[in-house]
Amino acid sequence: MQPRRQKRLFAILLVIGLLTGAVAAMLYALQQNIDLFYTPSQLVDGLGKDKIKPQVGQRLRIGGMVVAGSVKRDPESLKVSFDLVDTGPLVTVIYEGILPDLFREGQGIVAQGVLQDATTIKASEVLAKHDEEYMPPEVAEALKGIKHVPPSQQQPASGSY
Repeated sequence: MQPRRQKRLFAILLVIGLLTGAVAAMLYALQQNIDLFYTPSQLVDGLGKDKIKPQVGQRLRIGGMVVAGSVKRDPESLKVSFDLVDTGPLVTVIYEGILPDLFREGQGIVAQGVLQDATTIKASEVLAKHDEEYMPPEVAEALKGIKHVPPSQQQPASGSY
């Protein structure tokens, strides 16, 4: 092979290698910034037909309705915990900070944070719905026609004993 062709081949291989490295670095960086959206049911039961559940330590967003009577505040700090619900299971959100002004029980919210265990999220951010008309499309679809009845008010199934 002629020296001129060797230089061209080396230059082309170098450019391809640098582009591959740049794309790999971008994908790795984006992977750590992806926050998947879940509802409480999807978090507990799994997502999709394969019922894939998030792993402990994974960053995610969760949206649902704040269960009435579930908000617990620590009198010594800004720590707050509350339960979220959509169609069934409850998920507990733990947050340390000042909640949005529009946050209240029975309100639709979206929390961003890290999964602590199967039903607990340690939130770094809590967003409350800003008016009566708007709700994120994913939350609106998941909550369509759903009303949560607290366990204390549920009727026992007949013949279950």
